[in-house]
Amino acid sequence: MKRSSKTLIAAGLTFTAALQQTRADTVVIVSAQSAVAPLTTEQISRIFQGKSNTMTPVDIAEHSYARRQFYTKVIGRDEAQVKAQWSRLVFTGKGSAPKELPSGAEVVKAVAADPNAIGYVDRSFVNMTVKVIYTVK
Repeated sequence: MKRSSKTLIAAGLTFTAALQQTRADTVVIVSAQSAVAPLTTEQISRIFQGKSNTMTPVDIAEHSYARRQFYTKVIGRDEAQVKAQWSRLVFTGKGSAPKELPSGAEVVKAVAADPNAIGYVDRSFVNMTVKVIYTVK
């Protein structure tokens, strides 16, 4: 009985670790029809901060895990800092904030429909209509 309990606990811990790894895998995506090759962190950061208009950024809803991870690890800022930066750009007429969609599925749908769009989602949302150009580390 003790041995089977230890086996179940070990299996549960392995499953939990795998689940956390899956959840932690945020990726940057573009349309499968896009000619965009993998981008650097700097290029992605510039697009999502309004410093480059080469692509149209698409955001996922505020306070989502993917959004927090993306802004912290790729942009190097938290959500409030990025939102304040976009507010300044919009107020001065120097840019339009990224379209914000409620779910990863909606981000994938919007990015797939526009070859100039770029977004980020949890890897579990990726399908044949988009391609991954960067994995958030």
